[in-house]
Amino acid sequence: MIISVLNQKGGVGKTTLSINLAAGLTLDGQRTLLIDADPQGSALDWQASRQSDSLFPVVGMAKATLHKDIPGLAAHYDHIVIDGPPRVNDLARSAIMASDLIMIPVQPSPYDIWAADEIVKLIQEVAIYKPLLKSLFVINRLVANTAIGRDVMEALKDYPFEVVNTVISQRVIFAESAAAGLSVMEVAPKGPASKEITSLVNELLKL
Repeated sequence: MIISVLNQKGGVGKTTLSINLAAGLTLDGQRTLLIDADPQGSALDWQASRQSDSLFPVVGMAKATLHKDIPGLAAHYDHIVIDGPPRVNDLARSAIMASDLIMIPVQPSPYDIWAADEIVKLIQEVAIYKPLLKSLFVINRLVANTAIGRDVMEALKDYPFEVVNTVISQRVIFAESAAAGLSVMEVAPKGPASKEITSLVNELLKL
């Protein structure tokens, strides 16, 4: 399965989610490749900061020919995770064309809800040519026991895509592990952040 993590709004935790999703798939026994399709190269920077061998390979491919280049790589992996660009452009369109599943991380904020409109429209345009394409929202960086968290679930119902059941909470360990070039599952495999990532992986694998 080829999964793109896309949102045209910056700061939604797209790269952090991509890295930990790839780690979760790998630790589940899946051969996984992470493609850094963000011109900022944050996933590549994460890999470079590691002191040990990476759990999975990370390659930079921030170009609008993704959908043509990925099929040559796909045969070697069970799953490919694409950390997409931070804006709606030809590169994002190419990532969508390459994908079986689009995951849209959304923070519990009205600004994120409004900003989701552009990526939703782009996905709908491309989906005309890919009728089996699946798209999902994932609530990311939720602060526990806040009203805005419940409100964002309700607001997302106005869009044509489902919201995954797993919610990823705002936790310091995501930033701390990233600074060390690690995933949360390596730092605290039995911690609540790891349990959330494992739950998300299991939910996606059932699709």
